[in-house]
Amino acid sequence: MADTEKPVQQKAVSNGIPPPDLDLPYPDKHEIITDNLLKLTELAPDERTRFIFKNLINHVHSFVTETNITTAEWRSAIEFLTRTGQTCTPLRQEFILLSDILGVSAVVDAINNPNEVSTEPGKRLATESSVLGPFFTPDAPDVAFGDAIASEGKGEYLYVEGRVLDTSGKPVPNATIETWETDENGFYDTQYAERDHPDCRGRLKANSEGYYQYRAVVPVAYPIPGDGPVGDLLLKLGRHNMRPNHLHLMITADGFSPLTTALYPEGDIYLASDAVFGVKKSLVVSYKDISNEDEVKKRGYKAGGKGKLLEFDIVLSTVEENEGARRRFGEAQKR
Repeated sequence: MADTEKPVQQKAVSNGIPPPDLDLPYPDKHEIITDNLLKLTELAPDERTRFIFKNLINHVHSFVTETNITTAEWRSAIEFLTRTGQTCTPLRQEFILLSDILGVSAVVDAINNPNEVSTEPGKRLATESSVLGPFFTPDAPDVAFGDAIASEGKGEYLYVEGRVLDTSGKPVPNATIETWETDENGFYDTQYAERDHPDCRGRLKANSEGYYQYRAVVPVAYPIPGDGPVGDLLLKLGRHNMRPNHLHLMITADGFSPLTTALYPEGDIYLASDAVFGVKKSLVVSYKDISNEDEVKKRGYKAGGKGKLLEFDIVLSTVEENEGARRRFGEAQKR
């Protein structure tokens, strides 16, 4: 813009909604503010929207009054949220990170994927879910059965294999599995300044009998990004910013509820205090060593290399099973 140019002033425009036909007293007390807002929220045409926002208003207003929060503290909170938004990029989602470290992501995940013990004989428990995390990207390359998701030199060899099954133990053919992980330095590919192509991530298919296999690298524990507002918040709370080592999996198949989960190798010191509360007991797994050179070669690794084997069967619930479990969970909360 040239120095002589001035920004064009836009005329203020109403959204066209007239004042409500409601008895709204002037908000001389803070309780009246809450009451008036709840009355106004009843104008929302969608029932679910009304329900969610009435609960949000009640909880937020109660938080403000119960903490007797100061103007400076509230302004600081707004500035923190502003910084959180400004830190977000197409490859970095600071708001997901904030949701994660406050445990909100894990709670939302838990109530949307309730895992019930079936009374039907022979029924298996569906694989439990885990948090998505901020490092998923949709550009994972397609990987053939048994091929590698990581380029050479990214870490110790890891071979992952198992079956995708339904809760009756029958194979789920042709399920799509998206998987991603850190390299041996504890970084996802998106955290490097130069990212020529996706690495340590891939998209593969289970075969007609539900078997899946792929080559990866042994993941390591790593710190979630500490150079932004979420990192500052953890320091203020006296909490560490470490995640235990894990391997992400996202599985979809026709007729089945999508599953986002992760596998957590045993022995990591951060399992119980995971910064984002993603670990569940059923997702803690163990490795087997692959040291025989013939086995190493058979699995497609370079001669002389050693590696680990991770065997894990993924059990999916149908859409109907998941919806039924969610409905029963919701009914239980109302009692």
